[in-house]
Amino acid sequence: MSQLTDETGVLSTDVLIIGAGPAGLYGAYYAGFRGLTVTVMDVLPQLGGQISAMYPEKPIFDIAGFLSVRGRDLVDGLIAQAEPYSPRFLLGHRAAELTHGADGLPVVRSDQGATVRARAVVITGGVGTFTPRPLPAGEEFLGRGLAYFVPDPSVHADRDVVVVGGGDSAFDWAALLAPIARSVTLVHRTARFRAHAASVEKVLDLGVEIVTDSEVSRLIGTDRVEQAEIRHRITKETRRIPAGTVVTALGFLADLGPLQHWGLDLNARKITVDTRMATNLPRVFAAGDITDYPGKIRLISVGFGEAATAVNNAATVIDPEAAPFPGHSTEKEH
Repeated sequence: MSQLTDETGVLSTDVLIIGAGPAGLYGAYYAGFRGLTVTVMDVLPQLGGQISAMYPEKPIFDIAGFLSVRGRDLVDGLIAQAEPYSPRFLLGHRAAELTHGADGLPVVRSDQGATVRARAVVITGGVGTFTPRPLPAGEEFLGRGLAYFVPDPSVHADRDVVVVGGGDSAFDWAALLAPIARSVTLVHRTARFRAHAASVEKVLDLGVEIVTDSEVSRLIGTDRVEQAEIRHRITKETRRIPAGTVVTALGFLADLGPLQHWGLDLNARKITVDTRMATNLPRVFAAGDITDYPGKIRLISVGFGEAATAVNNAATVIDPEAAPFPGHSTEKEH
């Protein structure tokens, strides 16, 4: 089976995976393991999905076989696992349009003009396109001290850091930066946190100042952020603190984007699938956080199994004589 670009520039592949997060990367491995060619398309410029974008340095504790694995290392391992099968990656490409050709095969066009003709499609788009909720004050400092992600903690070494938010991401960033920053202050609009209690205790133990019932009302600086103005929501009193970095962790707005116009059965912005991870569209499957079915559990570990299920069932659609069970990997020679 081949993966070729024809004279019209259309890329032909056995399996097109839309989404290069953990489920998508594992799906790329499994497609290769089944002897299928695979192309992976993702709107982000790097592999790894939300892990690479949001928490590459964060330890993950619920991956089977690992007591703890750093997000970046998990992504690197998934890439290395798929690499022997030579997947083709189309990064920075949003899947914009899905049609079916006269032969019944799916054709996906990206917003960058790429056209992929696949024998099966597996959608592993996580929560879809996610956009960080903006900080109401100081958006003009984005990229000049204001950030939504911390892909490289060392950039913020020896700086006064202000983290805004009360969820797990906010406390993760605070815990990550506390050992290397000059100071870390966490600001949250209420005295109640969405973060796990253990995360809150860890941040307190690291000496992070937590300011509650308050908001960052203004960022001050010239070329980059120098101070943050904090206003108490009840008393309206304000104070200014040093701030070389302000990390905003106010959550994200998820959007399925063009996928919601493809004719897929959706439930609360999730794609409905059956036990084969098949959607209502022919030759289109889905796996990972973007899917919905009774009893669905949204974990990376579950996404791995769903990706394998989707690819193995896609293999039987590509070749009706193929068995859905591929055999055990220990029985294969690599």
